[in-house]
Amino acid sequence: MRRVSSISIGLIAIAVAGCSVGPDYQRPQAVVPTHYKEADGWKPASPQLVASNDAWWSIYNDPILDGLERQIDISNQTLKASEAAYRASEAIVGEARAGFFPTLGGTGGATRSGRGATSSSNSSSSSTSANRGGTASNSFAVGLQASWTPDIWGSIRRTVESDVANAQASAADLAAARLSAQATLAADYFQLRVNDELKQLLDAEVAGFDRSMQITRNRYNAGVAARTDLASATAQLENARAQSIAAGVQRAQFEHAIAVLIGKAPADLTITPSKIADDIPVTPPDLPSVLLERNPTIAAAERSMAAANARIGVAVAGYYPTITLGASYGQQSSMLNKLLSAGSSLWSFGLTSINLPIFNGGLTAAQVAEARATYDQAVAQYRQAVLTGFQQVEDQLAAVRILEQQAAVQGAAVAAAREAEQLALNQYRAGTVDFTTVVTAQGTSLSNQETAVNIRRSRLVASVNLVQALGGGWDAKALPSKDQIDDTPESPAAP
Repeated sequence: MRRVSSISIGLIAIAVAGCSVGPDYQRPQAVVPTHYKEADGWKPASPQLVASNDAWWSIYNDPILDGLERQIDISNQTLKASEAAYRASEAIVGEARAGFFPTLGGTGGATRSGRGATSSSNSSSSSTSANRGGTASNSFAVGLQASWTPDIWGSIRRTVESDVANAQASAADLAAARLSAQATLAADYFQLRVNDELKQLLDAEVAGFDRSMQITRNRYNAGVAARTDLASATAQLENARAQSIAAGVQRAQFEHAIAVLIGKAPADLTITPSKIADDIPVTPPDLPSVLLERNPTIAAAERSMAAANARIGVAVAGYYPTITLGASYGQQSSMLNKLLSAGSSLWSFGLTSINLPIFNGGLTAAQVAEARATYDQAVAQYRQAVLTGFQQVEDQLAAVRILEQQAAVQGAAVAAAREAEQLALNQYRAGTVDFTTVVTAQGTSLSNQETAVNIRRSRLVASVNLVQALGGGWDAKALPSKDQIDDTPESPAAP
């Protein structure tokens, strides 16, 4: 008993002395500007911050959009796939964590064996002997066997560390997928509404062109207008009707896309045409340094980098020896009713094996080099993700700022074109200009109004894209912590 105790104490000392080889993780530096260039000197016309407890799309104050967005978490299949990937990454942590503990298994068996009859003869003495009965015996055994490889060099701890970071990266990927689906739905919804607005514009123009054609027909019937005037008026009217019909194609496609985003068949969703609010809210950006914690794509790249760093330690541990401890306890007897008696017990405990790497053709060195190169790759990808994140914010800041200015100028152009159209029509009625002047003025007016509607489309999409680039109110603090993912106590080999 004293011998067993001394062995146990020695093994515990070895385990406590264990350490994690490989570099400890520290986040590398990345290029972070002090300010956003495209926001300098610009004050958005409709600045809007998202309330802390509200979804980001609440700034648009559209109940139909709100209802559609809330169905994404419930029914979007792409999001469900990302959520399943996160659960799989959590399970992988559990798989790695199991290496901290010994394995225990039960054994049992029953055999019956014997010897057959034997005989012998001696011809010289003419004597014989025989054993005709033979023998048979039974053997019964049950037992427990345990095996444990202490994590002396931290290979398992580094593996768990890597898998936890990968699970956090998967959680960030899930957040990015959710934000992407939400932003795509919002952009599709606003473009659908702009198509409603465009169709209303074209329908109004059709009515106006129809009146112009009636005026031209009356003048033609009175003999004061040429046949070409009537043909031009008819062509302009039918062209506007064709445009109005064509607007329905794109609207239908946006409606179908929204249905798929919320997990429905296109046939199961109908969005009634309506007008959206005139104001286009814009979310002002925080300091650029905040983006590192608000952009889930950047957060995913950072966690992947941490996972790659931990894998270096796993590879480095291959240089060091591993030991395996084993123990067994069992009962063995030739009689089943005495199998569990004290006198039939057998036990063993000791060092099963020591694996000391001496030569493996450079395999471990190559694995370490691969792990370091993979980490360097992850660092580059993280820094690229940071740069891309800032580019996306700057792009959308420029878009919303420039489009806001363009919308103001285009509004003045629309007002002037409408006035020119009305003046030309009045002059045509008075007979002071030909119908070509009217057609030109009406075409210019319609073109300017369509441009204004398309600018509105671009502003709404840019507004959504800016919210997405800024993270949609997400924060890296929402990522599950190590304790939430790895809720099992550390291995006894932890220092």
